[in-house]
Amino acid sequence: MPERPAPRPTPGRADGIRARNRASIEAELRAVGRRHLAEVGAAALSLRSVARELGMVPSALFRYVSGRDELLTLLIVDAYTSLGEAAEAAHAAVEPTDLRARWAAVARSVRTWALAHPHEWSLIFGSPVPRYDAPADVTNDPGTRVPRLLMAIGADAAARRLAGPATFTPASRAAELAGRASEDLLRSDPDLAASGMTPVELANGLVVWTMLVGAVSAEVFQQLGERTISDAEAFFDYQVATAAAILFGPGG
Repeated sequence: MPERPAPRPTPGRADGIRARNRASIEAELRAVGRRHLAEVGAAALSLRSVARELGMVPSALFRYVSGRDELLTLLIVDAYTSLGEAAEAAHAAVEPTDLRARWAAVARSVRTWALAHPHEWSLIFGSPVPRYDAPADVTNDPGTRVPRLLMAIGADAAARRLAGPATFTPASRAAELAGRASEDLLRSDPDLAASGMTPVELANGLVVWTMLVGAVSAEVFQQLGERTISDAEAFFDYQVATAAAILFGPGG
């Protein structure tokens, strides 16, 4: 009896297979891109080298990315997303009414993630990549996940009247500088404008965010030196407590 021909896949099934194959290649492309990022850095990332490791000709990769810049953008979004998920999980595990614990959980999760992913941290918080501009419409949303956690903590502190004052005097000078610094943010971001935070409270939050990025970067990029800081974790905890005093005042 002659063999029956294999049934031809229905269009829906064929589309599903193609989608799975594409997803698999895109995942491998990202994994290889991250590996090359660790080996050569963002500035030297080469689509040709990535294609070679994938066993593909460079032109075949254009089905998945338009070039090196789009691959960099994918890696940036992945890094921000991973960092944001880690911070959000840590924040969710803390009692919502404990503002200082919420801040500490976010800060420590950022440090833990950065030490585990130093090359991704460098990609999103290190030196700009020559001849590359990250598209704001793609990177802004994942890139603000951690700052928005801090904004939520600040808004809760303001609502409960637990936010710290300006850390210097005279108060009029602090309010003037904070107002000038936060003017554009309050005008362009409706969520911030509706948060209830004063310009001083918002400026304090921005100071703490830049402190966090700087503290983590100093450790990731080994800028402190072994002879300068004998216990990096203890120093980070000191910085977290100092930042809490800025956010909520010196008590607690």
